[in-house]
Amino acid sequence: MKLFNSLGRRLQELEPLEPGHIRLYTCGPTVYDRVHIGNLRTFMFEDVLRRTLQFHGYRVTQAMNLTDVEDKIIAAALKAKVDIETFTAPHVGSFFEDLATLRIERVEHYPRATEHVAEMVAMIERLQATGHAYRADDSVFFRIAADQDYGKLSGIDLDQVRRGQRVQSDEYGKEDARDFVLWKGAKEGEPRWPSPWGPGRPGWHIECSAMSQKYLGKTFDIHCGGVDNLFPHHENEIAQSESANCCPQARYWLHSEHLTVDGEKMSKSLGNCYTLGDLLDRGLSARSIRYLLLSVHYRQQLDFTFDKLAEADRALKRVDDMRFRLAHGVEKDNDPARLEQAAGDFETAFAAALADDLNTAAALGALFTFVHEVNGLIDHGLPAGGRTRVEACLGRADEVLAVLDAAAWAESTEAGGGLSDAEIDALVAARSEARASRDFAAADRIREQLSEAGVVVEDARDGSRWKRS
Repeated sequence: MKLFNSLGRRLQELEPLEPGHIRLYTCGPTVYDRVHIGNLRTFMFEDVLRRTLQFHGYRVTQAMNLTDVEDKIIAAALKAKVDIETFTAPHVGSFFEDLATLRIERVEHYPRATEHVAEMVAMIERLQATGHAYRADDSVFFRIAADQDYGKLSGIDLDQVRRGQRVQSDEYGKEDARDFVLWKGAKEGEPRWPSPWGPGRPGWHIECSAMSQKYLGKTFDIHCGGVDNLFPHHENEIAQSESANCCPQARYWLHSEHLTVDGEKMSKSLGNCYTLGDLLDRGLSARSIRYLLLSVHYRQQLDFTFDKLAEADRALKRVDDMRFRLAHGVEKDNDPARLEQAAGDFETAFAAALADDLNTAAALGALFTFVHEVNGLIDHGLPAGGRTRVEACLGRADEVLAVLDAAAWAESTEAGGGLSDAEIDALVAARSEARASRDFAAADRIREQLSEAGVVVEDARDGSRWKRS
């Protein structure tokens, strides 16, 4: 399996640190608002990566951070006159709702920044001890000049960043305008934690360095995010982690490209900054949205349009129509060689496309070639066992795509809900997360959705269980 490594900008063969096991870190949301479809494009790419690794036989341990303390969060919480936990709770709940709706797999760890401040303080202390960090008043900054490798991920030329440029008002104590904050001294009315430098809060970049180390080790296999994370966030992560630990942070760095809407950058002023809820409220299909988000290679820009959503609907209808014909087709005593050739070609091409840097466009091309072949076989009569063979091929492909089973995507308002066991599990998990975050409104919405689908949720001390009524 080959992946395009942003560190070095080249395709590389995947060689895990531990045979058969991939440790994967993905940058999650900053929970100050509901995520938009640009964020979801990145989370979808990471879901396809995770599913592809599992498809090729790897065990995956994945961590995705939730940034729940940050300047925008603090400002919004102060404006709403609530603490940051109360403010972020509904946004955490809506995030997990969106993942469940798009059938994005839950990962092993969702660490929150506010629960890992001690680990961040410890890393900052190590950086200060090695001369890579310095204190200025009640804050601490990373000294970029002490890191000779700084810029190796993004290729940025630090000489182009003028030392005398204007800096933020809370960073006048920096030695160099290019240095970045690790710890911010407390301001009036802001949340604060104790530290050797006085009360304050961590900077954004240190969060991922500390949490990735805790859950995946000092060096792990793959680090992912959107291309907008490449600089400065991921560059600063590398600087912090490798200066503190004297070893590589991640071996492979993967970045997904931007999503545009009708050829334009998303902007609230243009009214094109859609959330998943906005699209569903228009009566659009979550299944088609997932298909569109995964249909374009992750390193190519995806232009989101309603015409392309309609194309996604039509593509999925081709699959649904073939499966309907397959279910009602007649099996005869025909030579199975043609079907076996078509099935084998599809399996080989599909797996090879995914192994080639997650080429989902080529994988879908192989799928529709197979759909065409199967329709031809149905016209002439399937060989004995042909239906089972075709369904097995589609089921295997859907372990990655998760869009081919129309029944699993039936709207919950339809009779019986049409929810698969996996989808119900995801919704119940999202409800538990919302309850843990004290977002009871989101938890109630999910429970109502499950109830409309004929699913009863029972809460117990050891967790929540469900059954079909």
